[in-house]
Amino acid sequence: MVPADDEVTSQSAIGGNAYHSPAAFITTHWSVVLEAQGESPAAHEALEKLCRIYWRPIYGFVRRQGIEPEESKDLTQGFFALILERRDLNAVRQEKGRLRSYLLTSLKHFLTNERNRAMAIKRGQEQQLIPLEDLHERELAGFEPAETLAADQIYERRWALSVLDQVLGRLGR
Repeated sequence: MVPADDEVTSQSAIGGNAYHSPAAFITTHWSVVLEAQGESPAAHEALEKLCRIYWRPIYGFVRRQGIEPEESKDLTQGFFALILERRDLNAVRQEKGRLRSYLLTSLKHFLTNERNRAMAIKRGQEQQLIPLEDLHERELAGFEPAETLAADQIYERRWALSVLDQVLGRLGR
């Protein structure tokens, strides 16, 4: 069967037919995509329809990246929320290529950004780092091995020095 002018036959990411794979991209009706680009109630229905059609293939792709089911659901929902919030589907045009290619590329960028964000949080995102060169000599003493002090004693000592520095700074002002 040959698709109509406003359709593009889409295959699943693993090469299967849309009717044989539950995670396959089914045929996209470009009239629905174009309708979704408006602001009418029909546009909202078209957006909902597109999200329902593409949710499973997007989720399937995320799962194939080795991500656990619950996190995959969250990422899939987050991806759709971002696409809808930014109104990304407004830029999609049939003559530019397949919707599924656009969504897959967007999803890959989204997953990369999420991975980078998660790594930044692990590294202390939005925390000011203090270069070791800027530490005072007495502060560096706590980083050197001290055979006579236990770890909790070093902690208490460093805490006291930090409080003392703050007090002296306030007195100086």
